[in-house]
Amino acid sequence: MTEKKGKYKVRDIKLAVEGRKKIEWAESRMPVLMALQNKYSKTKPFKGYRIAGCLHVTKETAVLVKTFVAAGATVAWSGCNPLSTNDEVAAALAAAGVSIFAWHGMKVKEFYWCIEESLKLKPNLTLDDGADLIFTVHKKYQNLARTVIIGGTEETTTGVHRLRKMADDGKLLYPVIAVNDAETKWDFDNVYGTGQSTLDGVIRATSVMLAGKNIVIAGYGHCGRGVASRARGLGANVIVTEVKPTAALKARLEGYSVMKMDDAAKQGDIFITATGVKDIIRTRHFSSMKDGAIVCNTGHYDCEINIGELEKLTRSKREIRPNNEEYVLKNGRKIYVLAQGRLVNLAAAEGHPSEVMDMSFANQFMAQLNLATAHKNKTKLENKVYDISPEQDQEIAGIKLRATGFSIDSLTKEQITYMNDYSAGT
Repeated sequence: MTEKKGKYKVRDIKLAVEGRKKIEWAESRMPVLMALQNKYSKTKPFKGYRIAGCLHVTKETAVLVKTFVAAGATVAWSGCNPLSTNDEVAAALAAAGVSIFAWHGMKVKEFYWCIEESLKLKPNLTLDDGADLIFTVHKKYQNLARTVIIGGTEETTTGVHRLRKMADDGKLLYPVIAVNDAETKWDFDNVYGTGQSTLDGVIRATSVMLAGKNIVIAGYGHCGRGVASRARGLGANVIVTEVKPTAALKARLEGYSVMKMDDAAKQGDIFITATGVKDIIRTRHFSSMKDGAIVCNTGHYDCEINIGELEKLTRSKREIRPNNEEYVLKNGRKIYVLAQGRLVNLAAAEGHPSEVMDMSFANQFMAQLNLATAHKNKTKLENKVYDISPEQDQEIAGIKLRATGFSIDSLTKEQITYMNDYSAGT
């Protein structure tokens, strides 16, 4: 472990050279964020602002961090999952002068220590993925929330859901922008990013062929829909489990089988949870699974698969491949759990492709900029969860389209007039 007290703590600072290569590759795939970096490096709108971030330490995140620094911000960072940090990228950021506290394989106690180290910056702004940093502020550093922090952003579905509940209950101490709920985030990052990276993680951890397998996907929200689409594209037979009638109906009309997990447990070869809810797979499901079933999670937290209940059914356990643990049950059957039940796409692979994170992180940058601008203009924001504006969504999508060489039509003045003319019948 390499540590410079109060400045950084990473696995090994000597990994920085390889980390820089990864970051440079991501930069070549992220034209929107690089355009923002180029634009705002000149005006430095974040000069004087301090940002504490708690987000997966990937090569794409590094591009976001570098963009904030180029725009004048002082940044402190921690990883938002014990298994998602890329140690080479973390080392590269530390070597570049970023205060970062993150390494792959940290324990839960270390995870929260890293968050608290980042809060020593006394940030004006917070950036979160899963809301662990925001929750830590609310539990232990309420004075920061009341006197220093002017706002924050949240990246993922689970975090936004909980923050909206806090706001509804009057417990949220500062305004938060729901980056996750932007169209250019959840309709792209959650669908195409999660879909591809989840199966990338499964393949890296197992090397199994997916064609012909029964893949059970728990949850048919944006993430589950993306995984289902990619699994079908690779020749799998997809089974969806759901609790929401409209989501289940959508899955059925897409041609997928829909059933309860109790029934799917008997049929599945590979199980992927994508719900954000705990205890999706429990004792009764493990007990009825086929010999050799593979189980993994692509939701934010590691509680969707009840590993504790699986342990009670187990006679022995070993790591048979990296990020792949073999559980031999007392009945003799074997179940394989990937990435310890944590995010398989980040723990066993590299997370979402750079191209799709380009838009998500452009939204993060612009949302943070909007909070800083509101503060400069002395615009008072309520302590609630705000959405990204439709105008920002379309602006980011437009930049992305142009960067990839595509153009689209525009409405004429006459067409706009026609659309808005409620007196016209035809």
